[in-house]
Amino acid sequence: MKNPYKMLDLTYAWNGMEQHLYPMVLFGGKDLVLVDCGYPGSLKLLEAALNIHGSSLECVTKLVLTHQDDDHMGAAAELKERCPSIQILSSEEEAPYISGARKNLRLQQAEEMQAHLPPEQQEFGRQFCERLRRVKSVPVDGILHPGDRFDWGGGCEIIGTPGHTPGHISIRALNGEYLITGDAAAAENGALTVANPEYCLDLKTAVKSLEQLKAYSCRRCFCYHGGCLTEQA
Repeated sequence: MKNPYKMLDLTYAWNGMEQHLYPMVLFGGKDLVLVDCGYPGSLKLLEAALNIHGSSLECVTKLVLTHQDDDHMGAAAELKERCPSIQILSSEEEAPYISGARKNLRLQQAEEMQAHLPPEQQEFGRQFCERLRRVKSVPVDGILHPGDRFDWGGGCEIIGTPGHTPGHISIRALNGEYLITGDAAAAENGALTVANPEYCLDLKTAVKSLEQLKAYSCRRCFCYHGGCLTEQA
């Protein structure tokens, strides 16, 4: 295969504004691996994005979830329901929150912040909490550990990049071709930055993870928020 990885573009419309999310597809010897899957209700967007690259939801064998946020794992339960053979993979730390065994940390954060929001932001905060409560959990079929290596995407390694959430993971190509950052980094103004620092559960650790990613030499850096940066070093 000429290119063993593809970036998808999922476009959402919110109150007249567009938001783009960029899941990745990694091709392996026996696997087609989707990295993150968008908000709840994203199956049609995922299907259309995969079709552009000559694939389909039914071809996906594994879904890697970088962490528990709803824009990354929101469609996982729907995808598992449609394609029961898909294996859901995450880090050990994130798995209880993705599976529903523990209360989602983003929801806990939002509920704690709600009491301190000014009156004009109370309704937004309430809606945000309700949105998170509606996210369907999904069983995790397998655990990924930092240092695990696979033939996906031409050969890759799992990297521990905590901070945004405790068990956040990223993926790097062994040949330096790419980094997949999840929310460990965002692409802004042609550079890597901490993604949504106000939502980082441990900002100090998130900054360390960002510096870790910047230390890797790679041709392309794929950020879930912001898309692709080239020649990142």
